[in-house]
Amino acid sequence: MLEATRREANELYVLFSLLAAGTVEKGNAQGEAAGQAPVAMIVRREHNGLRQYIIEENEVHIVGPEMDARFPREDFQTAGEWIRRMLTDREQQTDEALDISDLEPFLDALKIFDMEAQTDDRTDLHVALWSVDAPLIGLRIQSRLCGYLPLLDGGRTANLKFEQTGIRFSGPAVHKINWTENPENVAEVARRILYIQSLGGILKYSDVADKIFKSNLLVLDTNLPRILATMLMTLHLDGTARIDELTEVLEEKNPLKVKDELVKKHGIYRYKIRQLLLAAAWGMRPAKVFDGRAGAIGGYLMVDPSGKMLLYTRADEQAFADYLFTHTRLEKSLPDDSKYGYLERENGVYYLKLNLKIGFTKR
Repeated sequence: MLEATRREANELYVLFSLLAAGTVEKGNAQGEAAGQAPVAMIVRREHNGLRQYIIEENEVHIVGPEMDARFPREDFQTAGEWIRRMLTDREQQTDEALDISDLEPFLDALKIFDMEAQTDDRTDLHVALWSVDAPLIGLRIQSRLCGYLPLLDGGRTANLKFEQTGIRFSGPAVHKINWTENPENVAEVARRILYIQSLGGILKYSDVADKIFKSNLLVLDTNLPRILATMLMTLHLDGTARIDELTEVLEEKNPLKVKDELVKKHGIYRYKIRQLLLAAAWGMRPAKVFDGRAGAIGGYLMVDPSGKMLLYTRADEQAFADYLFTHTRLEKSLPDDSKYGYLERENGVYYLKLNLKIGFTKR
């Protein structure tokens, strides 16, 4: 029996569907289709190297190591639709591997042995739009059919530190604040914050815990960590998670204390948050040095629960920034995994860390 994870099956679905259609819908700021772009060629890393899938009128010409063959485009349509039905079947909505044995003869003919492309640059495939001679665009696939990946992963390097002042807690008091029966319960973080505040404690933004992540944020904007600190505290205390709604909170609280004209007329907070979202989309990560240069990712394929795909590229950066602004949210990582949400002593001072993780909304 040949099995595939939902993510592996989704990647095959995207590949086969693009090869069958020969076009892709471009997305607008609202997440709607805004015109088609012809797909001339797809380049994918297979088990033995790079392989070109050249889309011709009725066939797909596949060229690569030990491979030079043509297949009818309708074969890819049939295979892609079969995978889509598997992924959207309610009885298959589990984390268990999917049985794709019926697809095995077709995969063998295509010599596809790695169902999920293995790359080091976080791209899933590369496409040439309009012409095979066009520059290749490295695409990252984000799909509801297998679950979105985080836009910015909230590992332990993505923590912000809040200094605890206002009252001096004893060791037993700190132990009582930190104690929990379930260390994976994210609601415990808000409980600790509220408990600290109820005893007269104050939590004030202090620093970014990781030096590399701090430098990455400062490259984008020297005030960005303070802005994110306000958003994270709002996330845990008020439950507001959507980026656009959190930005409205920023505009109301104005943590940078800038002039009202900068907030309302110039949209200073909206601009800074959009820049962060774009940087994360194009490859900025907490634990990797970021110098503002473009990475290998040149576009995103957003796949909805029905299998419909929308393409966003750097050429549509402003539309993509608007899309990200209204389709992303802050998420709560597991506290024990990302090592945050506890009152900890460092050089005689107590700090509480909050974790930054950005994901896509599920609407």
